[in-house]
Amino acid sequence: MGLNLKQRKAVETTEGPLLIIAGPGSGKTFTLVERIHNLITNKNISAENILVATFTEKAAQELITRVSNRLQEEGIPFNVNEMYLGTIHSICLRILEENREFTRLKKNFIVMDQFDQQYFLYQRIYDYKQLPDVVDLIGHNTSRWKAAELLLKWINKVSEEILDIKQLKNSSNPKVKAIGYCYELYQQHLKDENALDFSTIQLEAYYLLKNHPQINDQLNEKLHYLMIDEYQDTNTIQEKIIFMLGGKLQNICVVGDDDQGLYRFRGATIRNILEFPKKFKDKTCERVELSLNYRSHPSIIEFYNGWMNQHNWSYKGKYFRYNKQIEASQREHPKGKSVIKVSGSDGLNNWEEEVYEFLIALREEGKLTDWNQVAFLFQSVKNNKVIALANYLEERNIPVYSPRSNMFFERHEIRLLIGAFMFLFPQFPHIRKWKEDAYLPEWELYDQCLREFGTELRKSENQTLLEWCRLHAREHMGLTKNTDYSFAGLFYQLLQFNLFKNYLEQGSYNVRDSRSARNLSLFSKILTKFEYLHRLTVFTPETINYQITTFFNHFLRFLINGGINEYEDKDEYAPSGCVSFLTIHQSKGLEFPIVVVGSLDKTPTKQYSELDEVLQDKYYHKEPFEPLEYTKYYDFWRLYYTAFSRAQNLLVLSCQENLSIGQGTRNVPTKPFVDLYDTLTSWRQVNNIYNLDIEKVRKGSIKREYSFTSHINVFETCALQYNFYKELNFSPVRQGATLFGTLVHQTIEDIHKSALRGEEDKIIKGNIEEWFSANYNNLIKKERIFLAPQTQRAALKQVLQYVKKQNNNWTHIREAEVDISLVKENYILKGTIDLIQGKDNTVEIIDFKSEKKPDLVKEADMMYHYKRQLEVYAYLIEERTGYQVSKMHIYYTGEEHSNPYVTFSKDTSAINQTISTFDRIVKRIEDKDFTIKNRPTRHCRNCDMRFYCNENE
Repeated sequence: MGLNLKQRKAVETTEGPLLIIAGPGSGKTFTLVERIHNLITNKNISAENILVATFTEKAAQELITRVSNRLQEEGIPFNVNEMYLGTIHSICLRILEENREFTRLKKNFIVMDQFDQQYFLYQRIYDYKQLPDVVDLIGHNTSRWKAAELLLKWINKVSEEILDIKQLKNSSNPKVKAIGYCYELYQQHLKDENALDFSTIQLEAYYLLKNHPQINDQLNEKLHYLMIDEYQDTNTIQEKIIFMLGGKLQNICVVGDDDQGLYRFRGATIRNILEFPKKFKDKTCERVELSLNYRSHPSIIEFYNGWMNQHNWSYKGKYFRYNKQIEASQREHPKGKSVIKVSGSDGLNNWEEEVYEFLIALREEGKLTDWNQVAFLFQSVKNNKVIALANYLEERNIPVYSPRSNMFFERHEIRLLIGAFMFLFPQFPHIRKWKEDAYLPEWELYDQCLREFGTELRKSENQTLLEWCRLHAREHMGLTKNTDYSFAGLFYQLLQFNLFKNYLEQGSYNVRDSRSARNLSLFSKILTKFEYLHRLTVFTPETINYQITTFFNHFLRFLINGGINEYEDKDEYAPSGCVSFLTIHQSKGLEFPIVVVGSLDKTPTKQYSELDEVLQDKYYHKEPFEPLEYTKYYDFWRLYYTAFSRAQNLLVLSCQENLSIGQGTRNVPTKPFVDLYDTLTSWRQVNNIYNLDIEKVRKGSIKREYSFTSHINVFETCALQYNFYKELNFSPVRQGATLFGTLVHQTIEDIHKSALRGEEDKIIKGNIEEWFSANYNNLIKKERIFLAPQTQRAALKQVLQYVKKQNNNWTHIREAEVDISLVKENYILKGTIDLIQGKDNTVEIIDFKSEKKPDLVKEADMMYHYKRQLEVYAYLIEERTGYQVSKMHIYYTGEEHSNPYVTFSKDTSAINQTISTFDRIVKRIEDKDFTIKNRPTRHCRNCDMRFYCNENE
């Protein structure tokens, strides 16, 4: 497909500001790919001069894949790391990491997700309750967890709107004042823990650019062209960062659709896209409207155009929408009804039956070749009626993929795991109450899980598991000495028994068949996250009861209440063999042949409080834009427009008409839908829907990233280990040996970067010890493990020994910790490399090992392995930078007496052979071939999966 006229204008308008209004199905990503291609090929712009921000990591990966494939077609090399391409959060994080010494952040800083952030506040909630007027903000009798949730909302709002803390603290409004004091304390807590949350990633980046103009200037000199996707969902701070990065050139291209602005609840403001042209003088902002839809049947387009046109978007002379009409492309479309209704009849409560019979009819008519051609979209998939429909379909052999349905703790494998932990800690029922009449509803779930586990234990095939559990339960009940494990360690031991092992032996890696294994993997993450947040490594007699009650009464309870999403495949958004149940938000940017839109019982609801109004009126940097009282309508209309426009061939509106509630009924569909809904014909009265051609789901095509150390090394060591840790993403228990090497390497990196800055005079013992100590303190917070004092001294000794041997001569250091990538035909090869100056304008590669130099004869296999790693790095350097590599070194920092170097000459034929081997291994990984001939017994003792593997022999 070539560019249409408007797409071509969007591609070729490169200088100055550009607004691209991209309607649904209008080829937005295709246009972005062609725009990047045009900049690189026709305008000779380097990849490092381009910044592209996407809304999700998945969108970034797809864009990287499509851009690299497009450039590869013409033989143009492309380094992913050169282009600033990712989400705005990931780009801000990269800027912070590249300039960390100018921020409050130290090495190994922690990035918290939303649950981590709320739990972080919960653990410190008493500190916040001591601050002025906080009770007015969070309420008098609010639970600690709910108080943390309320604080989280206001703290993130302060970051996203860049509110003035002093102004908040000086407010006469008690709640506003409380927000100011809480935010100030929160910032101190973040600093103490060397932590960031998603909002403060952006805030730290903003202050870095604002307070250090030289860094902003450097980025302006580098970044000449900016492209921001989904601009309608950006917030205040993101807009400021984008314009700062745009510099004087202001070659800022924003892409989006104001009609699909869905994220006000995350601080997004539709004003950013509606007011974008006004940011520039003399109407210099070009505007291109992509309104030709290549996705949907014309009748579907007519339907959702009608939905938007029936509403009033004006208020006091302002219009809160770009006036546009989406048009169908000129390709031929089969005749037939493409917008219908599939609903339960008034008074019959037969919605589930109607939906099921509709799906079966489509399949029997040969219109469906895979259930994944159908997607159901709802406001929430956690609604009881939605869950009931999913269960109804699954009971009748129509599998449902609904990862956000809050069903994780209902899965049999997870209930058995909870039951197992209840059995292993028999003291919990006696210690869980903190006062006589205490009660938590989650205890009923735990007890039920224990009964289900007990039922399994009584089966003869589980006698070995029963004996093992009884032994550990007795030990835990009267613990007299420290264990060498905690929750995660017990979890991995449980996997050796058939009751759990069977879940790991899935027949395939598709989402449906591997769901149980991936749920076990997710449970491993839950356990390691708890241990990380509580600095827990082993059970002790003094703390075991506290850790048990904290885990069940707090951590696990909050996850159950808040919900936890099951596994979602990043590459395959509509897994084969399943109908999809998604939220409308979740479906954004996706398309499906058949879309069934539910939640027709909803009405516009107010999303803001009085305190929101106070903050917006008096403390935001801008005057209010949309009238607050109308935002609930605008957001509602945009939400369902997004849902309707996902459909390619058939759009279905579905509900239980006039829903029975108690003694009465509720009008369904509700008033906003009635006019259009009443024009639709029931599927039972429309024969020509079977004339429609139902397309297949578009397959994802994302290139994965692979590195020697993180992927090839793991796979070659043990393909089974790769399967568990890399493919299924089990969370391993950390190992101390890794910490030692990381600590040595990071401190040497500090030394090298000091030398590269021309600060050789700072490379003295006192500073080195300070760098070492800072690295260690932040590493142990992140990794949850500690080194004994003598081990710390040994690590520091290696660093000081390295410095001594350099004799204060650092002229050979060329670059430190260089991230480099190479896009290959089927994957992206990545590595991190240290370079030193070679002879005749060549470079040499050096890799550090924190151990003594091995016997080169007895350890020949190890040396060959290290040599191949260096060959991969040499290949990356030569292919991507044009440098010639002359030598490759391993430096053993633990070597005290002999020459610490092992040096290899570069051998091009050997490098090519290594890369061919790399290619073959990547193909095995992509083919899900994780078979092994023999177990690597040398490595098994440090692998958490050893218990499982031992029983499989």
